[in-house]
Amino acid sequence: MTQERTGVAAFKGNPITLIGPELKAGDQAPDFTLNKNLLEEVQLSDYAGKIKLISVVPSLDTGVCDTQTRRFNEEAAGLGDNVVVLTVSVDLPFAQARWCGAAGVDKVITLSDYKSKSFGLAYGVLIKEFQLNMRSIFVIDAKDKITYVEYLPEMSEHPNYEAAIAAVKELL
Repeated sequence: MTQERTGVAAFKGNPITLIGPELKAGDQAPDFTLNKNLLEEVQLSDYAGKIKLISVVPSLDTGVCDTQTRRFNEEAAGLGDNVVVLTVSVDLPFAQARWCGAAGVDKVITLSDYKSKSFGLAYGVLIKEFQLNMRSIFVIDAKDKITYVEYLPEMSEHPNYEAAIAAVKELL
């Protein structure tokens, strides 16, 4: 049975239910299957040996998600070749590609959890009520150990950008 977590997150003050485990720093990063485009899928192992900053957003077409993705795109330029920045949402790959083109986002890799919600379930961020992923940040080292986690308690708030970037820089 899949774990449901209540009382840990809200959308505009209204409680929402997260499905999946609460991960913590020190945990081994769970595998996932995400779509890079309609036909191409990727797993955690596709980024083996790299430091991974995973920025999870409900939908790129909303203000906070737009800002979050643009911010990490700017930061990615200065993190070097050993770091990959992934943005995960349940937006269709077509919508992600359109948004990136319009926003000029070219350093972040957008990945879609639309098909199986594999990431949302494994990382404990799938919102039961909306079938979207809750805003969160995960930093995973080159050996796939989670070193930093931020689950936001309110869907409409920004993550702590500075803390996430500092967590990546500690691994460099």
